[in-house]
Amino acid sequence: MEGSFLRFYVTQSHRLHGKPLWEWLLYTANKMGIRGGSAFHAMAGFGRHHVMHEDRFFELGGSLIVEVEFIVNAAEKQKLLDLLAQEGVDLFYADIPATFGVLTSKTKPG
Repeated sequence: MEGSFLRFYVTQSHRLHGKPLWEWLLYTANKMGIRGGSAFHAMAGFGRHHVMHEDRFFELGGSLIVEVEFIVNAAEKQKLLDLLAQEGVDLFYADIPATFGVLTSKTKPG
């Protein structure tokens, strides 16, 4: 199947409706019927404001980045992006073309 690898970049402290945004994204995508999603905690990085964020003992909590990603078809992608726009969420994302499928093994009789 053809679709998109959709990745969102959010800070740990970014919240929506009382939940961390990364958690809200996963919960909402699951309710929408998107087949899977993952969230990954970054060790270090910088974004459009060119501020370095590193996972250190003295780092201020909540400033590190969480990557939230989904493999979606065109309709799922548009529905999720439309919802985020409707919610007024400000975030950076990457939309990368993807070919995807499912491999299964078949049990042989006997």
